[in-house]
Amino acid sequence: MPSPEKCEVLIAGTGFAGLCAAIKLKQAGETSFLLLEKADDYGGTWRDNIYPGCACDIPSHLYSLSFEPNTDWSRMYPTQPEILAYLRGVAAKHDLRSRTRFGAKLEEAVWDEARGMWRVACADGRIFEGRMLFSAMGPLHIPSIPPIEGAETFAGAAFHSANWDFSQDLTGKRVAVIGTGASAIQFIPQIAPLVEKLTVFQRTPPWIMPKPDYPFTDRHKRRLRLPFVRSLFRKILFWMHEVRALGFLGNRRVTEASEKMGRNHLARHVPDPALRAKLTPDYRVGCKRVLLSNDYLPALSRDNVAVVTGGIARLEAGAVIDAQGIAHPADVVIYGTGFRTTDSFAAVRIVGRGGLELNTAFAGGMHAHWGIAVPDFPNLFFLLGPNTGLGHNSVVLMIEAQVRYVMSLLAQMKRRGWRAIEVRREAEAAWNETIQAKISGTVWLTGGCKSWYLDENGRNTTIWPGFVAEYQFKTRRAKIADYAPV
Repeated sequence: MPSPEKCEVLIAGTGFAGLCAAIKLKQAGETSFLLLEKADDYGGTWRDNIYPGCACDIPSHLYSLSFEPNTDWSRMYPTQPEILAYLRGVAAKHDLRSRTRFGAKLEEAVWDEARGMWRVACADGRIFEGRMLFSAMGPLHIPSIPPIEGAETFAGAAFHSANWDFSQDLTGKRVAVIGTGASAIQFIPQIAPLVEKLTVFQRTPPWIMPKPDYPFTDRHKRRLRLPFVRSLFRKILFWMHEVRALGFLGNRRVTEASEKMGRNHLARHVPDPALRAKLTPDYRVGCKRVLLSNDYLPALSRDNVAVVTGGIARLEAGAVIDAQGIAHPADVVIYGTGFRTTDSFAAVRIVGRGGLELNTAFAGGMHAHWGIAVPDFPNLFFLLGPNTGLGHNSVVLMIEAQVRYVMSLLAQMKRRGWRAIEVRREAEAAWNETIQAKISGTVWLTGGCKSWYLDENGRNTTIWPGFVAEYQFKTRRAKIADYAPV
């Protein structure tokens, strides 16, 4: 067995969450920490998703760390290359490379009860040990590919949008796109003008809203370089997005106004009534993720694009066979089917006290105190864990709140001389019961749809059912009474 590399804190992942945790640890005077990254550079989901048209649906100045503002964003909504450059710039500024171990793909993390340490094994055989373990792997890192009969018999190229195959020249090809989620609505307009025929297989039409995107002029940039202006602009963006949560939480007036906007957007860009009927959602806005795009609907109206809504029966060597038995010839299949969000921890074996595996603890659905801590898993802290995702605002805000919460816990542990803690079972159960009760009346459960927010039991284990401001306020300082020393 190789000798383990030891430190106080291990951080798994180097996207927004991992970098934020590392920087805050460093600022607090903690020098013994390591970042473990499966790839060869920083960036998380913004390193892995490089499909054509990849961008963010949250404004640049809100989708960034509050303590690391970027004064030179090129446009209102950032593109993937800009976000990736931003993250790598933040890592370089804080000199994190020497504390990062690249190519360290986690396979197993086991709590050593006798020594009070997490022992982490990576795919390349390296072993790491740390007293604390931050899971900053994020929920959007395991592509979801639906099981389709005959998929192995398809003779052409087939790939997921998160693993885009740039060796494939799509020019003049017949391309089938399966799925119409957040990734698909971005790459479909990019490839539609190139291909001979594009067949889009849609299970459920998403609500599409206008994307108020525009490039920042030099004048905009000069103003936004002023700290006061930039701070005010971020606050305005924050509260504009917070208002959107009202519709998700049951405000009928906000919901109806949003749906009217979506229908008007659809009518403006899709003149054909038959196609418009296919693209009209039959559920309340917000039940599934609301998508922003100005070019997706026009792309579907092109002469070389067809939308199929009847479902897929199987794949054959050169075609996709729909549920009516109609063959749609295809040279390439692209899956725009999203990620495994409700079991995103299944790829890593995590073992806590008494040999309890996390997948066993989550058998009835994911849960964690404030989305951060789980009973029987001492010194393990999740960032963007269960019920802390957002459908209305920037998840970077949630990440910062969670890191601040954990830093508060560590400070209180240090004052008490505690080496290890875990959340009390009754505290976590009460929190989870409260969250599920709050979710019960929201659009995610009552809006008339099925979405990736829900697990196989129909429980929403993904979304925070409230305002970001509420989460920020309630997690500003951890309640040490919710925890017990181990």
